[in-house]
Amino acid sequence: MTDATTASPLPPARKRRLWRPMLIMLAVVLVIVAIIAGVKFVQISALIAQSKQPLPPAVVTALKVPVEDWQPSVSAVGSMKAVRGVDVTTEVGGIVRTLGFKPGQEVAAQALLVQLNADSDIAQLHALEATADLAGIVLKRDKAQLAVNAISQAQVDTDTADLKAKLAAAEQQRALVAKKSIRAPFAGRIGITSVNPGQYLNPGDKIATLQTFDPIYIDFSVPQTQLEAIAIGQTVTVTADGLSNQTFSGRISTIDTQFDSTTRNVTVEATVANPKQSLVPGMFARAVVSAGSPQRYLTVPQTAVTYNPYGTTVFIATSSKNDKGEEVLTAQQAFIKTGPTRGDQVAIVSGVKEGDLLITSGQMKLKNGSPVKIDNSTAPLNDPAPTPQEH
Repeated sequence: MTDATTASPLPPARKRRLWRPMLIMLAVVLVIVAIIAGVKFVQISALIAQSKQPLPPAVVTALKVPVEDWQPSVSAVGSMKAVRGVDVTTEVGGIVRTLGFKPGQEVAAQALLVQLNADSDIAQLHALEATADLAGIVLKRDKAQLAVNAISQAQVDTDTADLKAKLAAAEQQRALVAKKSIRAPFAGRIGITSVNPGQYLNPGDKIATLQTFDPIYIDFSVPQTQLEAIAIGQTVTVTADGLSNQTFSGRISTIDTQFDSTTRNVTVEATVANPKQSLVPGMFARAVVSAGSPQRYLTVPQTAVTYNPYGTTVFIATSSKNDKGEEVLTAQQAFIKTGPTRGDQVAIVSGVKEGDLLITSGQMKLKNGSPVKIDNSTAPLNDPAPTPQEH
């Protein structure tokens, strides 16, 4: 008797019907994989072919490195200050009778600026002068009587002392009257005033500012590291905002005796010729001190230099032949050492030589061996003393 749990084997026809869908699915998968592989092969082949084609040259600007004269200098900002300047005030109080000036005009030394009412003071002066005259007459009479022994020497001495006291009182009153006439202590330009005739002035009240403009001082600060480049008598060139295309020349007249303990700067004062009185005290100005003899440097625009953590570099355009024998320009990176700067320019101490074709802009897209094409229609600024441009 046969066991019911034993499975009977599948017939061959049924086995073939079970394997047929699996084989079809496997064939479809293989076809898809082949299609994908073919597409990727075509793409990779195109990329390889494209990579073998030469890249178009990068458009840059360039110049041949020149050698130029540099005048060593120390630049600083400072303020203009009058050689002589004072706020004109009054020592005594009084009512203003007349003004002897117009604001903004030039006045001479000892010119009358303000006259205060001094009528009562003058009357008092006359009374004191009369008293002194009488004391002089009494002294003269008593001296005559002393000659005939009519009075004692003590009386004559008393009369002499009395005369001196009365003369001193008159002189004091005369000085008070003179103070009612306020005069310019020196020649200069008088400023704006708020004083009017009839106004009462207290002692110490400001009348106007009197200043001498020619010559004029400029005070500026120099750091401790640049002190060796500064000396009395050196030439100073001064420019100021608002005075376009005007430069003023002067010389260093004083160097302060101590440094500021906070900034470690020392104040330098230069005397500047100001014949047209264009420079005014309080103006902001720039001072450039010529220090030492001129030096010669390789000079390039600052845009040509790239500053990196690993060093300072430039790109030099060099000429070479390609596979077809054509002459092409390629970029070669070089490490350099820079020197001082001025305006848009920087000096190069080492790393390039005179006449090298230096790339001045467009170098950010370059690497060693990159082909370049020079177009200087948009060359960067290369001005040793640039000024702001308004568009």
